[in-house]
Amino acid sequence: MADTDNTYVKQQNERYAKQLDQLLETLPELCGEYFSSLSYTKQPRTQIAYAMDIKGFFEYLIVKDKRYSNYSLHDFELKDLDRISGVDIIKWLRYMASYEKDGVRITNHPKAAKRKLCSLRGLYGYYYRHEKISTNPTLKVDMPAVHESTITRMDVNEVAEFLDNVESGNKLTKNQLKMHTKLKTRDLALLTLMLGTGIRVSECVGLDLKDVDFDNDRIKVIRKGGSESFVYFGDEVRAALLDYMEERKNLTPLDGHEQALFISAKKQRLCVRSVELLVKKYASTVTTVKHISPHKLRSTYGTNLYQASKDIYLVADVLGHKDVNTTRRHYAELVDENKRSARNIVRLRTEEE
Repeated sequence: MADTDNTYVKQQNERYAKQLDQLLETLPELCGEYFSSLSYTKQPRTQIAYAMDIKGFFEYLIVKDKRYSNYSLHDFELKDLDRISGVDIIKWLRYMASYEKDGVRITNHPKAAKRKLCSLRGLYGYYYRHEKISTNPTLKVDMPAVHESTITRMDVNEVAEFLDNVESGNKLTKNQLKMHTKLKTRDLALLTLMLGTGIRVSECVGLDLKDVDFDNDRIKVIRKGGSESFVYFGDEVRAALLDYMEERKNLTPLDGHEQALFISAKKQRLCVRSVELLVKKYASTVTTVKHISPHKLRSTYGTNLYQASKDIYLVADVLGHKDVNTTRRHYAELVDENKRSARNIVRLRTEEE
């Protein structure tokens, strides 16, 4: 993981680290060693997700397994892990699919069930490898099947209309138009950047002024996992960013937000939720059928890049996927389409004249 001086990333990591410490205090003591082993391989945010899943497992045992009905979370020991069977874990996953907590019905789709089982496998796998438990029942449980959905993305004409509406305010309500004139240059720069580079929303809001390099037409982003990467942008993105930079010079952000590239109306670094609402607002002026989120802007860029380049490795690299198979899964439909179009490229025998 990169040693970065990015203000936003530092603040986020500090916040997640604090949240993780608080969460670990509620978990059984046996979990401490396992999470210590993750310190240099997993980001705090990822560890929080693991911890929440593992906590949910132990909470389930207390509520639903008579053997642990008089337990608190801190009462669980390593020997208790050896008392759990594969059937117990299957029952947990079935229960987590739909259950009630504090009067609220909570549901989990197969994708969430798969993540929860992966989290528990990590805990069991660590102690089994280190011979501190004698069984690993998680390996006896089949991984929930997750069916990949088709990619939701904007068509070329929808992208053009989307950006036109950002610039003009067309189809916005009267209340929305009140802020449009003040923020349209920022909004156009931000959304053009996302559509023109495919960066994640977290990478976008994390950008500092110094991360934009107009000499080389690129930005420096902190990827998932903490690694640094340069992402290059085209002329349209460059023009939109330059316009916003002129406006940004006249903004005076609040203390602690001086380095942020994208500033909110409250003079603070723009947050992920604000960008989600921004995309939703302008997307509604283009389509009511497709659910367009910041991630769908990323999918739109990935689709356009693959269709233009036919290079899945390039798409994986630009999008920041560590494994090209991740990209291939997401764009399987396009890859197959490319294969079909290439079916007659190679000729086995030349036709006689």
